[in-house]
Amino acid sequence: MAKKSRYAEIAEVLAAEIVDQPAGTRVSSEHEIAARFGVSRAAARAALQELEGRLLVRRVRGAGTFVNRPIDYLLSRRQPPSGSRTVEEAGGMHRRVVRDVRRVGLGGDHADRLERSEGSPAHLLISQTYLNGLASSWTQAWIPVDLLPDLGSAVRAVESLDVILRQMCGVVPVRAWCRVSSVLPPPEAAAGLEAERNRPVWLLESMSRDSRTRAPLMCSESWSRPDGLRLVVELDDLG
Repeated sequence: MAKKSRYAEIAEVLAAEIVDQPAGTRVSSEHEIAARFGVSRAAARAALQELEGRLLVRRVRGAGTFVNRPIDYLLSRRQPPSGSRTVEEAGGMHRRVVRDVRRVGLGGDHADRLERSEGSPAHLLISQTYLNGLASSWTQAWIPVDLLPDLGSAVRAVESLDVILRQMCGVVPVRAWCRVSSVLPPPEAAAGLEAERNRPVWLLESMSRDSRTRAPLMCSESWSRPDGLRLVVELDDLG
């Protein structure tokens, strides 16, 4: 059996040390690892890259390296289409920051999903999501103006769009359609994710309806870091 590389041995030691540490705990720097194990900075860097490849740590430019714990994000008809609720139920800390909200005319695909004519007015909500304090998702959501005329003030007062729709529109949102793919992020999404543009991320396209009237409520496109979210798709038959 081939002998393990020194960096791989160091990675095994570090992995064992952080196994019980909470997400966001700072990990030793390259310099500290090199000094501790008597290796070069290159070997220390390779050890951290090994842990990063296993999704055990996350390196944040200018800040350091931190323990990483991906959150299981369940996609199911039985699960309300609420990012904050799904993350919190999985034991994570969720925070959404609104980056922009403006009125636009619906393009072809979004108009079809929302069962509106092309060019119909809609709110475009752009937001950035942090999980356990680290950038995780960049989302664009379209909500018809005729459903919710005043969205801007609501999203700055209440973090959950699911709660806003329930309270202000009297609806019960359910995920009616979704598509998951692995893609290279567009520039704006890559910047919001604090990710390299040459690294694939998850793209989740989704449409929600009111469970009672079946009226379409919103559609969205969300790019997420694989080291932040582990997407779990559950296909079920509601009869």
